[in-house]
Amino acid sequence: MSKYQSDELYDERKEKIRSFVNSPEYKPMRISDIMYFFEVPSSDRDLFHNMINSLINEGKLILTKKEKVMTPDKMNIILGTFIGNARGFGFVRRDDPLYDDIFISPDLTNGAMHKDRVWCGIINEDGGRRAEGEIVKVIERSVSNIIGTYEQLRNFGFVIPDDKKTISDIFISKENSRGAVSGHKVVAKLIKPPTANKNPEGKIIEILGHVNDPGVDILSIIRRYELPVDFSDDIYKFIENIPDEVTPEEIEGRKDLRDLPLVTIDGEDAKDLDDAVYVEKLPNGNYSLSVCIADVSHYVTENSPLDKEAYKRGTSVYLVDRVIPMLPHKLSNGICSLNAGTDRLSLSCIMEIDKNGNAVSHEICKSVIRVAERMSYTVVNSLLTEENSPYIERYKSLLPMFEAMEELRNILLTKRIKRGCIEFDFPEAKIILDKDGKPVDIRPYPRNIATSIIEEFMLAANETVAEEFFWLELPFIYRSHEEPDEEKMEKLSTFISKLGYSLKGSKSHPKALQKLLDKSKNTPEDVIINRIVLRSMKQARYTAKNESHFGLAAKYYCHFTSPIRRYPDLQIHRIISEHISGKLNDSRISFLDKKMPETASQCSVRERVAESAERDTEDLKKVEYMSGKIGEEFDAIISHLTPWGLYVELENTVEGLVSLKTLTDDRYIYEEDNLRYIGERTHKVYSIGDKVRVKLVNANLSEMNLDFEFVPDVALSE
Repeated sequence: MSKYQSDELYDERKEKIRSFVNSPEYKPMRISDIMYFFEVPSSDRDLFHNMINSLINEGKLILTKKEKVMTPDKMNIILGTFIGNARGFGFVRRDDPLYDDIFISPDLTNGAMHKDRVWCGIINEDGGRRAEGEIVKVIERSVSNIIGTYEQLRNFGFVIPDDKKTISDIFISKENSRGAVSGHKVVAKLIKPPTANKNPEGKIIEILGHVNDPGVDILSIIRRYELPVDFSDDIYKFIENIPDEVTPEEIEGRKDLRDLPLVTIDGEDAKDLDDAVYVEKLPNGNYSLSVCIADVSHYVTENSPLDKEAYKRGTSVYLVDRVIPMLPHKLSNGICSLNAGTDRLSLSCIMEIDKNGNAVSHEICKSVIRVAERMSYTVVNSLLTEENSPYIERYKSLLPMFEAMEELRNILLTKRIKRGCIEFDFPEAKIILDKDGKPVDIRPYPRNIATSIIEEFMLAANETVAEEFFWLELPFIYRSHEEPDEEKMEKLSTFISKLGYSLKGSKSHPKALQKLLDKSKNTPEDVIINRIVLRSMKQARYTAKNESHFGLAAKYYCHFTSPIRRYPDLQIHRIISEHISGKLNDSRISFLDKKMPETASQCSVRERVAESAERDTEDLKKVEYMSGKIGEEFDAIISHLTPWGLYVELENTVEGLVSLKTLTDDRYIYEEDNLRYIGERTHKVYSIGDKVRVKLVNANLSEMNLDFEFVPDVALSE
């Protein structure tokens, strides 16, 4: 065995190479010269080359055109991800989020495609302007398959990508067309990258159907994000051995909670019921809250085919017309679903909560439960808000518990608001489809006292579990949300000042942002301020270290309550169970400590993919729904301004563009600093938050955008 081949020695040797190249005395050398300097024996030269290549792929070293090894910073070269734009230019998103993206003009992309990993040379970095650069080298192609619409010409064709950030159409020779015809949605595999003068070349590997066929639009998005739909034969074979019912042997050693009248409260169409709750008012005035979560980790054993697939998926994906589950239905809708009247295995967090919302004591245990009733948000809301609810007689015995739930919900919510938790107030929409997948309505997403009860109870359990395992100092996965960048807070402060608002108190505390949201509530600019505050904040993510949760103003937070649909919940359930069973010895803890950062990163990545796919299907169906309403008028507010026009948002959450070209009654000047357009002659003003009347003039399904025009003679801000 080579002296470099153990992992530790290999990494140590790599670090020595990097330090050598990074030293002030270093002069650019070829790889062969560096090998000579380190006296590498001939038997280890291939391995040494691997080390250099590994450092290059990690972005720590770069090979110049003269094949000399340098560090990127000495050459003013940045490693990042290329973000394409339909107009031909792009940006390089740096790995360090503290720095702005680098603008790349169309003639300097050097064949880079959307999401490619690239080396970017800095051309201009004026302190007052966005940095400009050029792509030096594409290190890694982000995708090998492109989803798009095929267009046939005489002896060849093109695939027009669905993702407009993929700048170039894909050339398809006749022999690589697979018999596709114009209008087919296809999957094209790249076989030649783009050059300065030529489009990328590909071959059709799958025909999804015609663009007008039912379901092809959503299937295209599934393929674009490479979402795994089917489970393999190995997984179906593995789950054959999972029982359909809880066995007596599985119950042994668990806390028996089957006498508690636990209930599940979900939407009417929910099938994977993974949380059940029970509340009791105690003689001392406190409340006992039991949050019982399906013990999925009992069935999804570590490193099994099922576990590996769940890890790869990371999360269930909720598209407009379907759910792509993390786990097969036998588990998600069967043995792991907390169906009423059946014994189920659970991990339970039982808390005693005082009148101030503090958990004065708690127990986290492995349990067996039997849900008494499967409730819906609609029914529970009716019981609590309607004096003559039609459900009172049916659920008479449970009504006192629901009333206690409402009391406890109010206490917990008051506590969260008092400590500064940010409560966004966005209008959310539910898109209703017919049997053929066509959108027939867009309705406000129901939010009521029942949805809030479950939200507060899940938050309480997540915080309690996270705090316990933080102080136990055991490996874990936390849900972290960092403080916003100071620069973004300054930009937010400048933006809202033009709307007549200001941030009171410490800008780095969530209370300041919540006060702003409270002050703007029920004003014309309410939705706008909610959106801009959200955009000013960082995205929450999964981490192996507790980094607190800014948005919730929580010191400790995790995702414990949805192991059927989220892998991080499943992973921490496994850790919790092992801790309760006394199986976390030193070697196991060491193994998990090394594993958790990678698991947290994978879960964060998969969450982002799922969110993007879900958002794309919603946008697609919104445009499709509106395509049948061309010529109709709508009330809207101006939500965003750009140099090319004004974006408006309808009451049903649909958004579209009023192009500057359509404002023909005057020449309008875009005043970015004042957040408005103003007519040069009439002095008519269009500002963010203005209520307007608009007419839909175009709906472009392929571009997923809507075009509106202002209806004349509607009063506007002067």
